[in-house]
Amino acid sequence: MDNRLPYYMAYPMPLLYDDDKVARRDLDYMKSLYPAAAKRLIPYIEDECDRLEYEGSMMYDEYPDQLQLRLMCRRIYDRAEEDEEVPGKWLHDLIQVMAYQELCRRRCEHRNMRRKYY
Repeated sequence: MDNRLPYYMAYPMPLLYDDDKVARRDLDYMKSLYPAAAKRLIPYIEDECDRLEYEGSMMYDEYPDQLQLRLMCRRIYDRAEEDEEVPGKWLHDLIQVMAYQELCRRRCEHRNMRRKYY
């Protein structure tokens, strides 16, 4: 009897779509390590980014308008400052950093999704 394995069993192909799952799990883990103040801001930032996530949004512009980005961060700040004991410049700076990071992540996902289907 021939004991040779077929080629596809001898050299298994890595799962092509596992990279997205691993990246998402890694991101979720890193978000769980955020300090308490940053964890409280996550829902506000994700809600605002969800609101902007549509085809043709300024979020997907090659160079998003700085004024629109600052207005977006101001809307998040206005909603989040009610929950903070001592809101201030530090909160606004933290919101900007987290919002820009979230926008960057969503832009990358959008680019990768377009590449897969077109």
